[in-house]
Amino acid sequence: MSLTDGPDRGPTQPEVIDPSGGANQTRVRAYNERLVMSLVRRHGGLSKADIARRSGLSAQTVSVIMRALEGDGLLVKGDPVRGKVGQPSTPMRLNPDAVYSFGVKIGRRSADLVLMDFVGTIRLHLHHVHPYPLPGDLVDFIISGMAKLEQQLIPDQRKRIAGIGIATPFELWNWAEEVGAPREEMNKWRDVDLQAAVAARTTYPVFLQNDGTSACGAELAFGVGASYPDFVYFYIGSFIGGGVVLNSALFSGRTGTAGAVGPLPVSGKDGKTVQLLKIASVFVLENLLRERGVDPRPLWYSADDWIDFGEPLDIWIEDCGAALAQAVVSAVSIVDFSAVVIDGGFPPWVRARLLAATRKALNELDLQGVTIPELVEGLVGSHARAIGGASLPLFSRYLLDTNVLFKELG
Repeated sequence: MSLTDGPDRGPTQPEVIDPSGGANQTRVRAYNERLVMSLVRRHGGLSKADIARRSGLSAQTVSVIMRALEGDGLLVKGDPVRGKVGQPSTPMRLNPDAVYSFGVKIGRRSADLVLMDFVGTIRLHLHHVHPYPLPGDLVDFIISGMAKLEQQLIPDQRKRIAGIGIATPFELWNWAEEVGAPREEMNKWRDVDLQAAVAARTTYPVFLQNDGTSACGAELAFGVGASYPDFVYFYIGSFIGGGVVLNSALFSGRTGTAGAVGPLPVSGKDGKTVQLLKIASVFVLENLLRERGVDPRPLWYSADDWIDFGEPLDIWIEDCGAALAQAVVSAVSIVDFSAVVIDGGFPPWVRARLLAATRKALNELDLQGVTIPELVEGLVGSHARAIGGASLPLFSRYLLDTNVLFKELG
């Protein structure tokens, strides 16, 4: 797979802005450039007049900024749009080939490395299956994988890589028993600084974030975020995780684990209270398959190519739906979310069945005093964690932080 050649001139590197610092002309210009690109990214394309109205910047300032960004190859002109009166307006869009970034997803059974473009499209992808994740093996996969993908790029494209973002579960050593891994092997994660280990072997900036938070951030930036200002997000991987979006911004909380969702207490079929992750996680389906003598390894080969496992899958979907329904009630009892978003490391047809099972289970619960928001499928899909990781370098260098990204004036 090859990339479309980018423009001849590489983009400049906008200044990394420290929000605690003071303002000077350079900082203000860098902030305004990021603001313009962020607005264009969110809306897919905006004219100069639209940007001026939404940002509060003067038309002259917007014109100067957009000329500079177009000259640097970060923005490109779209097709003119003719209105009812006056001259046609020309929307400006992000240039997909202006900037690339690497994104890594580390899972309990597999890892993914992607090269993503400036608008969130995966251009290149490597998939690695492992019985359980080990730090040394994963660092080797990341470093060798980046070199392999770089070989498919021309020199000008390699110069446009902004960095690498890693989406990983925290405290991996806690789940040795669930994934059938030797505890002494998983304990190796206790003494590893993964971000530093990768940074020591690459010249790219390295970013790291919780995998559930990363997936939620990808959904906010590239999925349903434009339609729902507040949502609770459930991502079902080997273990379920998630996130919370409030006022169109990712809310990570005091310790960075807000919206982890896995520890939420729910009732199982036997009436006993367990954590949500003990029911609504793919490792549970893996165990169901093993109990019935079915090889579970196809679950990890490709998240988009699951086969229909029949009865074990039916049982898992029904149980997941019942547990998710309870988690939804708990979440919306605290925050009046406008939507519940469900996604995971599986094909769209599994996701659709899972949503249907959750809606059915909700109808069987006592909902007095609870307003259930719209339940929607995630739009980003099985690569949400890797895409969320790959977005970290882009937001660091070219776009505004999500806490201010959507606070438009118009």
